[in-house]
Amino acid sequence: MKRIVTRNYPHRIAAMLEQSGINPVLARLFAARGLTDAREIHQELQALHPPSGLRGNAQAASYLADAIGAGKKILVVADYDCDGATACALALRGLRALGAKADYMVPNRATDGYGLSPQIVRRAAAEKSPDILLTVDNGIASVDGVDEARALGLEVVITDHHLPGAALPSAAVIVNPNQPECRFPSKHLAGVGVMFYVLLALRAEMRQRGHFDGASQPRLDNLLDLVALGTVADVVKLDANNRVLVAQGLQRIRAGRMQPGVSALFQAAGREARNATPFDLGFALGPRLNAAGRLQDMALGIECLLTDDPGHALQIAHQLNEINLQRREIETDMQAGALAALQDYDPRGSASISLFDPSWHQGVIGIVAARLKEKFYRPTFTFAQADDGLLRGSGRSIAGFHLRDALDLLAKRQPGMIDKFGGHAMAAGLSLQPAALEDFRTGFERIARELIAPADLEQIVETDGALEDQYFTTQFVQLLNGQIWGQGFPAPIFRDDFQVRSQRLLKDKHLKLVLEKNGQRYDAIWFNSTKDLPQHAEVAYRLDLNTYNGVTRTQLLVEYAQ
Repeated sequence: MKRIVTRNYPHRIAAMLEQSGINPVLARLFAARGLTDAREIHQELQALHPPSGLRGNAQAASYLADAIGAGKKILVVADYDCDGATACALALRGLRALGAKADYMVPNRATDGYGLSPQIVRRAAAEKSPDILLTVDNGIASVDGVDEARALGLEVVITDHHLPGAALPSAAVIVNPNQPECRFPSKHLAGVGVMFYVLLALRAEMRQRGHFDGASQPRLDNLLDLVALGTVADVVKLDANNRVLVAQGLQRIRAGRMQPGVSALFQAAGREARNATPFDLGFALGPRLNAAGRLQDMALGIECLLTDDPGHALQIAHQLNEINLQRREIETDMQAGALAALQDYDPRGSASISLFDPSWHQGVIGIVAARLKEKFYRPTFTFAQADDGLLRGSGRSIAGFHLRDALDLLAKRQPGMIDKFGGHAMAAGLSLQPAALEDFRTGFERIARELIAPADLEQIVETDGALEDQYFTTQFVQLLNGQIWGQGFPAPIFRDDFQVRSQRLLKDKHLKLVLEKNGQRYDAIWFNSTKDLPQHAEVAYRLDLNTYNGVTRTQLLVEYAQ
């Protein structure tokens, strides 16, 4: 069941924010999201936390500056998702601008596994002959991979943001805001954000060594489009620091100052870069890059972000678009199979879902897990058969249930059952032997029942309450769109009582509505809903702009109605 609730907010803080000059509605929205100081909404680069606060960053800067000075070959080892691809392109563009000899390699999801595995280390040594391996968006859990690298005479620098395990790899340097004893205020940097901070520190180090001055130093801010894309696509919490990074990236995208590959992805997705929003990054560009890592080789996505030839970038972007269409077809088939397998599933009788199908594609199981989680509102793992005979699982969680910590607890209770695991609170991955699947299913369900209260399994549509009539304007919608909303800083949803004046189906799957409140009528649409509404309904909705025949009007996007 779903129900609509209204967020509480501290009225005193909202009043203080309003007194500082913030729009009254924005003031209460910000207060409801934990802001206490008007400075937290500043979007200038000066508002970023300084790189010096990131543990290992100064050491990494000195280490890489020495390597550049010695002419050592640096090989960037990337992850195969959008965060990894943008972090890789950022690292290569930044390192090369600073004079480094830099190349990259990205693991194959099916054959190399995740992160700096011993397999990818051996392949890197044989094919690229590097001196230093630099990980981006991975490595913090790669104890065996780092040991393999050291055995082969390779040095390793790890840049990552994932949660560490019980033991840290024996790398030369580790930069990760989530490593022990790191006091960096923002624990939510994406992998691309961590790499951006490393480049800032490296440039400062090289400036101090006299390689260039403030006027002649490379412009790293020109890479913020990559930082924004990777940060939004990885669904990390948009705290104040991340909101600055995303805002600055979007500012440059809207002004046309972006990598040719980012521009090409906007074109392939049919989106206007000049009106770019976090939604575009997360739901239009990100999936097209991710599709390459899911179905083929993320090197294609990285090449799109690395090329300076707009024509070549557009050609690759169209390839990525075709791969994404294939991904959607595969996902549709897998989702249908999953729902068929769960046709007798009663959510009231369990606290989790664990599902395996031998025909499933391991690159798409994460998306299917997310869809099932949304439908049944239970922590969900979906599994596929990997080429090495193991089962690869991808999980998605609900609010209040830390998925990676749950796996850690399960691994401690049943040692040896899980081959390896990692991830975040809301998303995690693991591998295990096929024979261990039933034990995993039972053990994970037991932990879910222990840690999740029954009330947590009720899906809540959290709103910001009613909206006064004077704010249903295109100007106010533009004001909202000028803010950075996303994970951990959710876009506003309002709730109001409406009279339903008309309703009809579009394409047999979307409900098109005319809603009335206080004598004013509004066009509205409820995507992927076909149920009729009564004459009166309480509606949770977002504000949107709809342009038709050159006229732009406010439109309501219905999230839920009761």
